[in-house]
Amino acid sequence: MPDWAWWLVIAVGTLAGLTILSIATIHVYYRIRFLGQIVRIFEEKPFFIIPRGQPADDAEDVNFETSGGLRLRGSYFRTPMPQRKGVILFGLEFGSNRWAAAAYSARLRDAGYDVFAYEPRSQGESEIDPGYAPLQWVTDRDLIDARAALAYLRQRADASHTGIGLLGVSKGGSVSLVLASENRWVRCVATDGAYGAYTTMVPYMKRWVSIYSTNTRLQKAIPGWLYGTIGTAAMNKCASRRHVRFLSVERAVRRLRQPLLMIHGEADAYIKPEMARTIFGIAGSKLKQLWLVPKAKHNQALNTDGDQYHRRLVEFFDAHLAVAVEPISDSGHLPPTDAPTPVEIGRLAAVGSK
Repeated sequence: MPDWAWWLVIAVGTLAGLTILSIATIHVYYRIRFLGQIVRIFEEKPFFIIPRGQPADDAEDVNFETSGGLRLRGSYFRTPMPQRKGVILFGLEFGSNRWAAAAYSARLRDAGYDVFAYEPRSQGESEIDPGYAPLQWVTDRDLIDARAALAYLRQRADASHTGIGLLGVSKGGSVSLVLASENRWVRCVATDGAYGAYTTMVPYMKRWVSIYSTNTRLQKAIPGWLYGTIGTAAMNKCASRRHVRFLSVERAVRRLRQPLLMIHGEADAYIKPEMARTIFGIAGSKLKQLWLVPKAKHNQALNTDGDQYHRRLVEFFDAHLAVAVEPISDSGHLPPTDAPTPVEIGRLAAVGSK
């Protein structure tokens, strides 16, 4: 090899080494400088408009067990129609109560669907987990409680033989996506305002850094993946401190195979539409729809365009869940299942994995 080629190799190697060293230096600097602030912001509770409802006389009061012997409260709303089309498990917004499901599911019940809403641990009237302080982000406890709710529906005397649908609002939508990704007894899933921690956090980190640092040249030089690694480190620190695992909605939704309807407010100032588009874009479902509701803010799609909201939900579940005459289990037989063994939570716990 001629001398000039050796010098070229040395120059390229030196440049690559300096680039790696620069990136590592920037990573260490931002991690030391901003990790504490990111953890603090990550743990702040958002100013969502939280939907709540009032107890309904026609709802069946339900009490069932989740891990650790904790008792969760739920309400089973039966359809007034003589024949049931299917069963829908409703996932609540963070801080909401089970009665909020009535407003979202009123037309679904009139169309022939039973709806079951439950309150996860440390929320509503469910028992408090003394070692757990829930946030708006999906944790391993949320998935465990969702699995318990699903198991309860499978054990009911009137359990569906054909599987169920999921409908979730905000955090409840995110939990629904994770649950559906691991269980084929779930036939379809609809969400309103669902989000993932990673795809929400990274865009905001770029804004947060501009608040705490005036070095605009350095801000522009940082690639998105580097923000992601720092953000993941912050989430892991928060998880360790709270003794939980934050689950990756992004990783789960890639494995989703069931039909998907995502509803999102076009004027959502917290979970911005581009964040919803990212989740929708990576979803593995072949049959999927994204409806961006004009002028709707977070959790306000129903109040902004209620008629079309209800119509789209009924049409979605009629297309992917309804049966003409659903067979009902008797108390001595559980419905058959083709559901796989639940995914190990550790495989979903890498929140930084998109």
